[in-house]
Amino acid sequence: MPLIRRPSLPSESSAADTTASLTHGTSDERWAAARAAAVQPGGVALLAAALAQERDPRVLEAIFTGLARAGTAQSAAAVLPLIRSHDASLRAGALDALRAMPEASSPHVPRLLADPDADVRLLSCELVRGLPEGEANRLLCDLLDREAEKNVAAAAVEVLAEIGRSEALPALARCAERFAGDAFLAFSIKVATDRIDGP
Repeated sequence: MPLIRRPSLPSESSAADTTASLTHGTSDERWAAARAAAVQPGGVALLAAALAQERDPRVLEAIFTGLARAGTAQSAAAVLPLIRSHDASLRAGALDALRAMPEASSPHVPRLLADPDADVRLLSCELVRGLPEGEANRLLCDLLDREAEKNVAAAAVEVLAEIGRSEALPALARCAERFAGDAFLAFSIKVATDRIDGP
């Protein structure tokens, strides 16, 4: 019986071929190159460079997945700027990637929660879920005590409704007082408080 040659795995591609495909290939070639780069030495740098110029959703998904799988500080640094993107799909991809690498993204969370851009603060509430409970509660309580945007406060309250501990109750009460005129936020705070303070 003749031997059948197995197809080459992405990891067998040379770095030069991967770089060329990521830069100049068709969408299928770029997608394959992104998957190959994820398992190559120096692949994170290649993916980070490709991320800055890629627009094809399928290729972007492969790039985000590769960066998240690597889970390095360099991966997180490549993805973080896209939280500010005006493109909703890029923001969502960046957020998903950062959530998938909590150890690499967690050092950035306090700064993101204090960002001047309310949209960045809102999205960053989701990243708090990946932190240890005590730290997550502290950061969200600090955010609630200084937050002026009700949508950001609502995002923080939503996360606290799921992971909140009893020490979050005073911050929730203070937030309820500051936003007393907002019926939706008042309801959300009551739900969170009841869940935390329940049996």
